[in-house]
Amino acid sequence: MSGPIEINVFGRTDVGQIREHNEDNFVVADLTRKTRSLKEPDRRLVVGERGLVLGVCDGMGGAAAGEVASQLAVDIIYEKLANTDTPPDRDELARRLVHAIEEAGSRIYNDARADRSRRGMGTTSTVAALVDEILFVGQVGDSRAYLLRDGKLVQVSRDQSLVTQLIEAGQLTEEEAENFEHNNIILQALGTAETVQVDLTHVELRRGDVLLLCSDGLSGMVRNDEIREVLVANPEPFDACRVLIERANAAGGHDNVTVIVAQFGGDGVPERAAADPPVGYRKYALPETTRSAPTLRTATPSSTDIQLAHAPSAEASRESRRLRVGHTMVGMTNPLAGVDLGGAAPPASAPPPTYSGADEPVDIPTTGMPPRVVGLLVVGAFVLLAVAGSLLLR
Repeated sequence: MSGPIEINVFGRTDVGQIREHNEDNFVVADLTRKTRSLKEPDRRLVVGERGLVLGVCDGMGGAAAGEVASQLAVDIIYEKLANTDTPPDRDELARRLVHAIEEAGSRIYNDARADRSRRGMGTTSTVAALVDEILFVGQVGDSRAYLLRDGKLVQVSRDQSLVTQLIEAGQLTEEEAENFEHNNIILQALGTAETVQVDLTHVELRRGDVLLLCSDGLSGMVRNDEIREVLVANPEPFDACRVLIERANAAGGHDNVTVIVAQFGGDGVPERAAADPPVGYRKYALPETTRSAPTLRTATPSSTDIQLAHAPSAEASRESRRLRVGHTMVGMTNPLAGVDLGGAAPPASAPPPTYSGADEPVDIPTTGMPPRVVGLLVVGAFVLLAVAGSLLLR
């Protein structure tokens, strides 16, 4: 469909009621004009030939490291997408989105290795990009993307978390997950490993759709039905962001809270139709060799390789509610050690113990020979000594 895609958008972040500093960051950027402004004239825009990017990053790592990681992530992703030529089609934009998120993870990882004070820092990343009516979402971690259509709120991203895997494996029900003690353990984050696997999904936008991106400071404190009510009652994104953060803080504000709300319209977005596919989590298959129209399919999410886990904080363990309140880095111990999985085995790809920033591996010099060869040489030496001693005593 030809015509402009118009967006009314706003974003806001808040430290919450408990944290001393804010480790969340977000980006709202017009890639055509290369602007990241949220001043009033820039909140209503038309998607240009280079597209638009919206993203939320929730940092962790202690001290100032978490906010460094999340700031690096939004800056690198924006720079990688903005400093390129016009994408020839939506598939190329999707590729660039995935590569930008991967590049952010690699650079945060290298920065953490170079600076001991930042060892272990990382960040989630939920980033949406579009150049036409197909909205792409690149996901690492457990910040979320929701879509509101016809008064129904649907999560269109998939949490890369332990509790999600247990639900999908049939080891936990949705009701049991609400009170699961370790529901803040996540499986991937940018900067905690050299590489990450970006979960690329898509939404076919319709006129009047509302997109919500948020950190778990919102989704972990405010239930989905209440989030839906706020979005329906506040069609203006500026007001919706303000009210959502107020609700999260009123519920305890145990974590930093970040939200982006975007409303889509214009002749470039199709009207709703009875034949539209249902809104939901839908993987996007990028063509391997040729560019073409997107292959749209619904897929059952597969198990995500575990790159990192966040152990529950003491505060989270004391909470009787199901709501997650933030992330804590794991040091040298297995992140799933001591976690009661209700009889389920931990995921097969659970990582081995890793070194914390204070623990440096020690290289022990050796001959390089196999232990068995060394043993035979030692035994042979003793035999020769015994024979020599016997000859001397004669």
